[in-house]
Amino acid sequence: MDTYTSVIEMIGNTPMLEVSRFDTGPCRLLLKLENQNPGGSIKDRIGLSMIEAAERDGLIKPGGTVIEATAGNTGLGLALVAAQKGYKMVVVVPDKMSQEKIFHLNALGAEVMMTRSDVTKGHPDYYQDVAERLSGEIENSCWVNQFANPANPRAHEESTGPEIWAQTEGQIDAMVCGVGSGGTITGLARFFKGVKPSVEMILADPEGSILAGLVNDGEAGALGSWLVEGIGEDFVPPNCDIDLIARAYTISDQESLAAARTLLAEEGILAGSSSGTLLAAALRYCREQTTAKTVVSLLPDSGNKYLSKMYNDYWMTDQGFMERPQHGDLRDLISRPFDDRAVVAASPGDTLMSAYGRMRLADVSQLPVLDGDRILGIIDESDLLLALYQNPEHFDDPVSGYMADRLEMLAPGEPLENLLPILRADRVAIIVDAGHFLGLITKIDLLNHLRRNATV
Repeated sequence: MDTYTSVIEMIGNTPMLEVSRFDTGPCRLLLKLENQNPGGSIKDRIGLSMIEAAERDGLIKPGGTVIEATAGNTGLGLALVAAQKGYKMVVVVPDKMSQEKIFHLNALGAEVMMTRSDVTKGHPDYYQDVAERLSGEIENSCWVNQFANPANPRAHEESTGPEIWAQTEGQIDAMVCGVGSGGTITGLARFFKGVKPSVEMILADPEGSILAGLVNDGEAGALGSWLVEGIGEDFVPPNCDIDLIARAYTISDQESLAAARTLLAEEGILAGSSSGTLLAAALRYCREQTTAKTVVSLLPDSGNKYLSKMYNDYWMTDQGFMERPQHGDLRDLISRPFDDRAVVAASPGDTLMSAYGRMRLADVSQLPVLDGDRILGIIDESDLLLALYQNPEHFDDPVSGYMADRLEMLAPGEPLENLLPILRADRVAIIVDAGHFLGLITKIDLLNHLRRNATV
């Protein structure tokens, strides 16, 4: 086994997996595991390529600052390389990015600036426009601009493509990619055009992106919004050569996330949201074929950046991607029903320290105090603060002495409007049936219910 002297040397040469537990029609489907790069994504490749190009061209000097607009992974790749080379890093990200990516960027020493994801190119708060503006304000800085940087597609033309060619021994008929900056699909298309022009380049595009329409119909698709991170665009990036793409598949968020979750359950691979989009498109392509083909796709990043989102059943349910049994009453609003033991609760004899620890661990602001399935009270952050502010020794006191026992309880069959006076008073609604605790309804639970049932 190789021994490396720098993490930068570990970028690339990622393994390839042949899927065996999916219906791939007559085709063989291979996945290149780009989540095995040291930064966890395919963007490590372009992070290294673009910083080294900036060094060669004299665009960045020792002690300088690298600036980039990114949905996360390019920022991580750049931050990894920048830290190893002694540069500062400023990353501008849209506000739909997963919290895990932000934590990862911070841990690498990057400064993260969050901006809006609901505006398009040309708006002053659009993340690329913000990054370009910062490059004129920060002395000795270099805006990488992955969307137009030729070192982006060159990284895939010179490394990813040759690796795939060697791993398949030239037996590749189709390549499935997404487009964020356009560098991956363009670089790979250029490489395969030189060694085997018959290789079809297939685009996996999130529903709401305009790119699939341009590929299939010559006209931009209807612009919408999507939750999948890192791919899909509201414009054609300069690095994206649409003419090199043979066909495109539009994949919904629900299909993308379901495909990624199934990949983990069936093949044991923890991959990110864009990986689900690519896998879903690759499976569609494979199943449409009438002759055997070798199809290659990518797993662009790791799913460990999405544990609080797409791998969280409660988040999936709140977003409408997973269904719970419906009752047609207030039980449908409870985000963590007691009957599936999802409730984080306290017992009356638990200490305040224990209650505080559970609130922090579950990221909740209140706990029901239960005796079996009977609710005795509620303890929230305000109760803890009042008890402990000048008396930290009370951390060892039992919850029963500080819980609120004036409870706002509703039966499951009561009308929805009965929630409003309770929530307006900044209290939580407790749903009980014949004295049995069913769960809590908070303001955000009601908002999630209204969003799920809104007509567009």
